[in-house]
Amino acid sequence: VQPVESGGGSVQAGGSLRLSCVVSGYTYRSYCMGWFRQIPGNAREGLATFDIGERTIRYAGSVKGRFTISRDAAEKTVFLQMNSLGLVDTAMYYCAAVYAPCGGRLTEPEFGFWGQGTQVTVS
Repeated sequence: VQPVESGGGSVQAGGSLRLSCVVSGYTYRSYCMGWFRQIPGNAREGLATFDIGERTIRYAGSVKGRFTISRDAAEKTVFLQMNSLGLVDTAMYYCAAVYAPCGGRLTEPEFGFWGQGTQVTVS
């Protein structure tokens, strides 16, 4: 599984961005996709997960109500719509995957496949 992110960029506070993550190479029907972000010097923060098999979604409290994770099955793409962005949302954003149901996982060690990241800068 190889996630590839896109859609990052610079945006003014209060604005929106939509990140995309194209996933290739998977052969299982049950796996979990997640979005994370990282500020230099800090651990990666889990933001949202999408369980491909169960079609369930989970959000971290810090983004619930502002960010929306969704999936286009035909395009094998997972999206993260980010609204009402603030300075605190400036970070490198990563897409991740694991060959297992999401369950309650939302931490970096629980995911085995990672994209290269896309930078989001809010000013």
